Amino acid sequence: MIQIKTFYFNDLRTCCYLLWDQSLEAIIVDPGCHSAGEKERLRKYVAQEGLHLKYVVNTHAHFDHIMGNAFVCAQWGIKACIHPADRRMLEQADQYVRAFNMEIEKPPVDTLPLCEQQPLCFGDSNIRVLETPGHSPGGICLYAPQDGFLISGDTLFAGSIGRTDLPGGDFDQLMHSITTKLLPLDSSLRVLPGHSPETTIGHERLHNPFLAPNPGRF
Repeated sequence: MIQIKTFYFNDLRTCCYLLWDQSLEAIIVDPGCHSAGEKERLRKYVAQEGLHLKYVVNTHAHFDHIMGNAFVCAQWGIKACIHPADRRMLEQADQYVRAFNMEIEKPPVDTLPLCEQQPLCFGDSNIRVLETPGHSPGGICLYAPQDGFLISGDTLFAGSIGRTDLPGGDFDQLMHSITTKLLPLDSSLRVLPGHSPETTIGHERLHNPFLAPNPGRF
């Protein structure tokens, strides 16, 4: 059984998810920790629970989701996993963030590739990677049907969808990702987004204003 701890990091309130199972092997999804206090909060929790971190997983490479990559990779001697289509964005993240009058430590670019055909394994657990481009070219979701949850990154939110006005965004592609990959999933599936509260597939299928025009399609 996968355990989940949620942290809210940086000024954009990015959701960082720490996942582990009975083996105490763990992964960190989207470590957006920016301040020294946020980094220390994450470090203390990992130590308190006796977790052994295996790798970082980035749902995409926008700066608010990778702010803590450098810290986490150095602190625990691990690598980050990211879809190859977002690798260039990761490489340029420290430059891109300056447009927002912010600075981050340059994230490591020696990454491991994520793709839909390869399961994400840690401890006694495995999670499916769903390729869901649109918010970014290499956007992915993490699907754990046996544990009843989906980490949706910035693809799908409670009552909304990811923005597509940033470089690499594509509205039609995002809608195709959501309608073909996410909406057919079980109605009771918990959706843990990159920002905002959690929701369910069934609730978004019926009430999300971007998706509700066809409430009976699944």
